[in-house]
Amino acid sequence: MTALVGDIGGTNARFALWRNQKIESVRVLPTVDYPRPEDAIRAYLQGTGQSVDALQAVCLACAGPVSGDEFAFTNNHWRLSRKAFCEDLGLSDLLLVNDFTAMALGMTRLREGELIEVCPGRSELGAARLVIGPGTGLGVATLLPLPGGGWRALPGEGGHVCLPIGTSREAALWARLHDKLGHVNAEAILSGGGLLELYRTSCVLDGKQPSLATPAEVTAAALTGDAYASSVLEQFCVWLGRIAGDNVLTTGSRGGVYIAGGIVPRFVEFFIRSGFSQSFRDKGCMSRYFDEIPVWVVTADYPGLEGAGVALQQLLEGPSSGG
Repeated sequence: MTALVGDIGGTNARFALWRNQKIESVRVLPTVDYPRPEDAIRAYLQGTGQSVDALQAVCLACAGPVSGDEFAFTNNHWRLSRKAFCEDLGLSDLLLVNDFTAMALGMTRLREGELIEVCPGRSELGAARLVIGPGTGLGVATLLPLPGGGWRALPGEGGHVCLPIGTSREAALWARLHDKLGHVNAEAILSGGGLLELYRTSCVLDGKQPSLATPAEVTAAALTGDAYASSVLEQFCVWLGRIAGDNVLTTGSRGGVYIAGGIVPRFVEFFIRSGFSQSFRDKGCMSRYFDEIPVWVVTADYPGLEGAGVALQQLLEGPSSGG
C-alpha cells in the first residue's frame, strides 16, 4: 500500500509516505504558501516524484475537532470538504484525525533516545497517559492501553480549558489578559504566540517597556541570562505544570506525561530546572497522587506523522496494530 500521511499545524504542513508501517520521504511545507491542502499535497507529491494516481489512502492529522464533511483548520487559513478533497485527488475516502490524536499515537512509536526525563517515576500498569504539547497552539490528548494490546487515543480540546490561577501574581496577569481577550484559555499563554503575550502582559503589569518582539527573542534572552525574560519563561513553565497536573487529575493519567510540541525542546535544561515539577504536583490534598508519575519531554522529529500512520493502520487492521 502507498499511503500519504500529513500532520498539519498552524504554521507548517508535514507530509510523508506511509509504507510497510514506516514513514519515508518527509517534507515540511509552509501552509501560507498554498491556498488549499490539496495544492500542498500535489506539490509534495511532485517534489518526491510520486503520482497522485498511486495513492491508495490518505490520513491527515489536523488541529481542531474533526467531524462531518467540512473542516476548518484552527490556526491557519485552510478549509476542506472531505467529498471535494477525494474528488480532486481521485480517492475513495479521506481519514481525518485530530492532530493530538495522531501525536498521542506517535508516542507508541518512540525510539531510544527520543525522550528526556523531567520527573522520575514509574508508569502505572494499565493506566492512561497524557500527551500535552505547546506549539502554534496547545494540544492535549489521552493515550489508553487496550487489554488485548495496542493503544487508543482519545481526542479533546484541553488546550482551551480556562487558564488556572495559583498565585496573586498569576491573578494579576489573568486580570490583564481578561481585559484584553475576554475568555482566557490555557492556549492564550501556553503556545508560541502565548509566550509573547505573557511577556507583553508582564511588561504592562510591571510598567516596563517591551524590548522583545517575538517568542524566539523572549526564549533567547531568557537563555542568555536576561533576568526579566527568564522570569517570564519561568512563569510559562509553571503554568504548563498547572495545566498538565489538572489534566492528569481529570484523566487519571498515572501512566506518565509526554511533553510534546515544538516549544519546550528548545529550552529543555531550563525547563527541567524550572518550577514545572512543583506546580505539576501542587494540588493540595491530592499532591501525593503525583509522587510516582513520570514526565518526559519528547524530542522525536515527526511523532505526529508516525501517529497518523498508526491511525491509518488501525483503521485498516484494528486498534492492536501499528503501535
